[in-house]
Parts: sequence; C-alpha cells; structure tokens
Amino acid sequence: MNASAKPDRPERTRLSAEDWEDAALKLIAEQGVGALAVEALARQLGVTKGSFYWHFRTREALLQAALERWEQYGEREVIAQIEAMPDPRARLPELFRRVAHELAPHRVYAALLKALDHPQVVPVMARVSQRRMEFLTNIYREAGLDTHEALNRARLTYAAYVGFLQLNFTLGLPRISHEEFDAYVEHMIRTLTPA
Repeated sequence: MNASAKPDRPERTRLSAEDWEDAALKLIAEQGVGALAVEALARQLGVTKGSFYWHFRTREALLQAALERWEQYGEREVIAQIEAMPDPRARLPELFRRVAHELAPHRVYAALLKALDHPQVVPVMARVSQRRMEFLTNIYREAGLDTHEALNRARLTYAAYVGFLQLNFTLGLPRISHEEFDAYVEHMIRTLTPA
C-alpha cells in the first residue's frame, strides 16, 4: 500500500474526558457503581481501552471525575440558577418543578445511595447533601421562616426527595402516571412552600 493512501475504514472521533464521564454516569445510573468497568464502557462507546487511558489513569480516577461532574451539574444547573432568581418565594416552586423533571441526575443519586459503603462515594454524597440542606435552609429563611423552622422545613423537604427516590428507583414503588406525578409535584409545592 502506498504511504499516501488513506485506509478504507472511517476515522473515529476522539472521545473527550467528558464523554467518558457522561458514559460512566449513565452506567452508574443504570447498573450502579459496582458495574463501572473500563472495558464495558469502551465497548459501549465503540472505542478501545487506549482511548480511556488517554484521559484517565485508573477506573477510580474516572469514577472521581464522573462524581465531581455530577456534583458540579447540581451546583451549576440547579442551585446557582435558583439562587439567581430575585423573588425568594418563587424559588421553591421553581426548584420543585425543575428538579422533578430531571430524571438522569435522580437515577445517579439513587444509585449512589446504594453505594454509601464505597470510599469515593461517601465524601461526594456528604458534600452534596450538606450543600443541598444549606441551600434549602437559605431558601426557606429568605421566604420568611425563622432559622429553626427553616432548618426543619429543609430537612423535611430533603427527606421527601430522598424517600421518593428510594421508593421509585430502589423499590420500584409506586408506579404512577405522568399526570399523577405532576399532581404530586404540585402537592409538594403547596405543602412545603410557606404561605
């Protein structure tokens, strides 16, 4: 074959670290942290393991990067946008509606709840939970509740969120239609938003 001739196979696009992180989060959401394996991801992405090692040294490095990506998404796409809203009383309904319809981050969260014995998962979940509790407490305080009441309402709200994830993604209960789910979200807004 002549040196200037091009091979017949199509050129592959190079995957970025973010592509690997997104694929890792998808796999975690579907099968759990324990299922995260370089070979499985490479097959799923249609590339060799060499592509992985271009970006990450180990599976644990990928897991850490994926967990941080998930954590940053919650900060950037949810918390920061809600905090930027000028009307404190509009923040809670917007938060509930927005969060209710973001399925992928919930699936990752539910999978991470099942992996709280994993040394890389524990610190991320602790940071995420702490930040979310602080965020909710601040929203309730800005909506007019005193500090103690705001903290209690934040605990109740966060517990309702985690409990709903557990019921749906861990236990598979209760199966509800989209209309029932939307009605549930509106009920949550009426119940948990200060008058």
